[in-house]
Amino acid sequence: MQRRTFTAGLAATVAAPLVRAQNLPTGPVRIIVGFAPGGGTDILARVIGQKLGDMWKTQVIVENKAGASGTIAADYVAKQPGDGSTLLMAHINSQAITPALVKLNYDPEKDFQPIMLVGVTPNLLICNEQQPAKTVKDLVELCRRHPGQVSFGSAGNGSAQHLALEMFMLAAKVKAIHVPYKGSGPMLTDLIGGQIQYSFDTMTAATPHVKSGKAIPIAQTRLARAKAYPNVPTMAESGFPGFEATTWYGLVGPAKMPVAMAKRMNEDMNKVMVMPDVIEKLQASGAEDGGGSTEKFHDFTQVEIRKWAKIIKDGGVKGDV
Repeated sequence: MQRRTFTAGLAATVAAPLVRAQNLPTGPVRIIVGFAPGGGTDILARVIGQKLGDMWKTQVIVENKAGASGTIAADYVAKQPGDGSTLLMAHINSQAITPALVKLNYDPEKDFQPIMLVGVTPNLLICNEQQPAKTVKDLVELCRRHPGQVSFGSAGNGSAQHLALEMFMLAAKVKAIHVPYKGSGPMLTDLIGGQIQYSFDTMTAATPHVKSGKAIPIAQTRLARAKAYPNVPTMAESGFPGFEATTWYGLVGPAKMPVAMAKRMNEDMNKVMVMPDVIEKLQASGAEDGGGSTEKFHDFTQVEIRKWAKIIKDGGVKGDV
């Protein structure tokens, strides 16, 4: 009896890693990013992809499919097999904002399997060194003196940066020029080069340029200051109470992905999120509140979808993605 119990226990011990391994992809994994290299989504995808590749003992490749505010990438991943070989670095644009602006070929609520929320970041209101207005008050005055002439770049029509600009124009009762790009990377290049003047860009993408002194931070767009930017005032502190426009990122797979695989990936993602070098990179980018269960991410996205649909409807915002 003892021998049989020992044998069964040994078999279970040997089988356990096999079961766990079966819940992971058997070959290389692609993380699809809906924006050009150099943007916030791309930066975080590469940080996480490298760690997952080490843990899974396989190649994890970040692949950029830029355009249409991230919806080209989302549409592509929604139609991939559910074997875990293709994941999406999901973004507020493709999962919550753009679906409320235009008709898409995918449903953000039905066509994806949530894995984990990676982080929520403020946007940073930034400008290049040549701009005269370097406070929110001065910027509002500049926009009022030159209606429809001050330029703001974004990662695309219907992007989080675009919506932050729309919120600002509504709140300040000003008009400005919106200049959409295929991601933060090319937009920041033009901002620093002086082709455009301002942007409500993601803290993740803007931070390296702020640290180099090429981009000047004016304000941030969560209600509380991010730990990475304790000396930069919020929009709420700068005369716009309640102004909050965030950007968030998360990992999802196609809806056909087994729940067991998503939970297994979630388990490893949570291990990645507490690695000291990853924590340091997330904090430097202002990415907070990440981690947790697949259910937490699902519930979070449901709230965001409804929140932005209401803002877009109430503000009469039109999309051209």
